Amino acid sequence: MKKLGFGLMRLPLLEAQNNKSIDKEQVKKMIDTFLLRGFTYFDTAYMYHDFESERIARELLVERHPRNSFTLASKMPMSLIKEEGQVDPIFKEQMEKCGVDFFDYYLLHNLGTVNYEKAVKFHVFEYLAKKREEGYIKHLGFSFHDRASVLDKILTEHPEVEFVQLQINYLDWEDRNIQSRLCYETARKHGKEVIVMEPVKGGTLAKLPEKAEKMFKDYNPEASCPSYAIRFAAEKEGVMMVLSGMSNMEQLLDNTSYMADFKPLTEKEEEMVAQAVKYIRESIAVPCTACNYCTAGCPQNIPIPKYFELYNLELVSLNNGFSTQGEYYDNLWESGYGKASSCVACGQCEEQCPQHIGIIKALRRVKGAFE
Repeated sequence: MKKLGFGLMRLPLLEAQNNKSIDKEQVKKMIDTFLLRGFTYFDTAYMYHDFESERIARELLVERHPRNSFTLASKMPMSLIKEEGQVDPIFKEQMEKCGVDFFDYYLLHNLGTVNYEKAVKFHVFEYLAKKREEGYIKHLGFSFHDRASVLDKILTEHPEVEFVQLQINYLDWEDRNIQSRLCYETARKHGKEVIVMEPVKGGTLAKLPEKAEKMFKDYNPEASCPSYAIRFAAEKEGVMMVLSGMSNMEQLLDNTSYMADFKPLTEKEEEMVAQAVKYIRESIAVPCTACNYCTAGCPQNIPIPKYFELYNLELVSLNNGFSTQGEYYDNLWESGYGKASSCVACGQCEEQCPQHIGIIKALRRVKGAFE
């Protein structure tokens, strides 16, 4: 397979605020063009587009093209699973909604600390492994938004999974919270292939600060800003697929143009990507250096620098109804840290901050963004 996958998560809409109002005619043309250009991988999920994405996959892909001409992936919605009896009905519903006899790739959706505990408690791994044995799933894996240590635990305890879907992009590569590089290295340590999600970080790396965009355009006026982000992810060893949630034909034509004959970044392009990260981070809202002086003695155990980093990333992200940073925020407080809203305004953090940040007010902005 060519390394570019079509993510059916951010499809074009007829009404901007209505996720169900999918522009079917445009999506139909996009799917046909994608296949015509030699790309075959499509990624959907139970909850995408307010539960409509799988039906769109059936209507515009499955019912219009031979089954052997495309590869389809979907996911078990772990955030919705509250008891073991839900898993089988949802899986059967997904097969009906997608109109398929099997999934080429199937994932436990968004495993992190909490969702992994549920997957173990409700025997989801065992259920899906059985479905693989029965031929309803060809390849089994999971998508992941959490720390590398959690990923290592999951892969150690469940070596039967074949691949991991990770958030990898050049802005998150060295991020202390998202741990993109560390998660990638953990997956490779366990010998797992990697599917990349959010290579353009929800559009953030398509709409760059003026200095970064000028740098890329001066170097190559024909290359789009997103092309550097997708190639950055695709060049990594063990990456089998890079997903792009394409929202219009223009994005699809651009992505397929340079991924048809994929070439890794040159040394000069790697340097520019590193510089782009600096330009993006210059525009951050809270100038926290993560010294962690503020966290010692916090009565609410609030991971202040971690929340500020996620908040800064949130402000430059184009989330289109879904906040990746919000997922990491939820993982932190669910693992035992205090929420931003837990702050009692005692002020000890501000007394310790060498950057003289108004932490109490900033935490209120974090609360507004993620709670």
